[in-house]
Amino acid sequence: MSESVHLDPTDLQILRLLQNDARTTYRDLAAEVGIAASTCLDRVARMRRSGIILGNRLRLDPAKLGRGLEALLLVQVRPHRRELIGPFVERVRSLPASRAVFHLTGPDDYLVHVAVADPGELQRLVLDEFTSRREVARVETRLIFQEWDCGPLLPPTAAG
Repeated sequence: MSESVHLDPTDLQILRLLQNDARTTYRDLAAEVGIAASTCLDRVARMRRSGIILGNRLRLDPAKLGRGLEALLLVQVRPHRRELIGPFVERVRSLPASRAVFHLTGPDDYLVHVAVADPGELQRLVLDEFTSRREVARVETRLIFQEWDCGPLLPPTAAG
């Protein structure tokens, strides 16, 4: 686990605003938090260097790209050995339908978020790309009906 970095209230406010809209200009960001644009730029650069800010991402609407059916695949790999993890994860990450892959504890080894066109494509994906692999012992599929974004990720407070 990496060490946490000290953030003051201004840093936290910058992070809140950037998580809501990463395209905010430094001038607008600085005006919102009450500091000079150059100071704001320095603070964001420091948070990038320290690894707090990992990058900016473009969010797309899967349905508008012809991938309106999203699902979570719970995958159990047997045997669950280190030499199988790398190739399995890289194969899953290379699939156009894959949106995220998580390595888990518990009875399931992986959670894979996928977006496909329809139930037939989901079935082909599960059968051809997952259950056909020797190391995959089991796949459970959970359809996603709806997704909600949550608030910005900030460090825990002393009270919470």
